[in-house]
Parts: sequence; structure tokens; C-alpha cells
Amino acid sequence: MDYKGLYNNIKRKRSFLCIGLDTNPALLPSFMEGVRYPLFEYNKAIIDATHHLAVAYKPNLAFYEAEGHIGWLQFEMTVNYIREKDPTMFIIA
Repeated sequence: MDYKGLYNNIKRKRSFLCIGLDTNPALLPSFMEGVRYPLFEYNKAIIDATHHLAVAYKPNLAFYEAEGHIGWLQFEMTVNYIREKDPTMFIIA
């Protein structure tokens, strides 16, 4: 997406909301223990609850990088889910 698409989303949703996905594994709720992809599942719940309000998402790469290969996989899963949920969503990464 380019800035024109972002501008159109701002007008359409009447919002400037950018959701930071700063998902720190150490701070995840206890019910996420044992979940195969906890960063992704936590992000997915946030995306599901906010996609109708947000015009952008900003996943914080540092949290994914710190988890190595599995972190990068969850980052990709998160970005793909955002695009699947709303192809017009602006993603800052």
C-alpha cells in the first residue's frame, strides 16, 4: 500500500489509529502457555478486535528477531494475517 491508500483508509474509517504489535513473550498471558505460535495467536486476537478501527499495524521486529527462526515465522504469519483480514491495511515494519 502507498500513502494514497493509507489516506483513503483514514478518510473511510475516520481514524488515525496505528496498532503497535510489540508482543513481548515474557508478558504474554498464562493462557498462551503451550500454544505453538504464541506471538502470532496473541497478535491475531488483537488484529481481530481492532481491524475495523485501525488504519495501520506496526509489528516490532525486535520481539520476533529475539525468538530466532520461529520468531520470524510468526512475524510472517502476522503480516500475512493482516493482509488476509484487510488487504488495504498499511503495515509498518
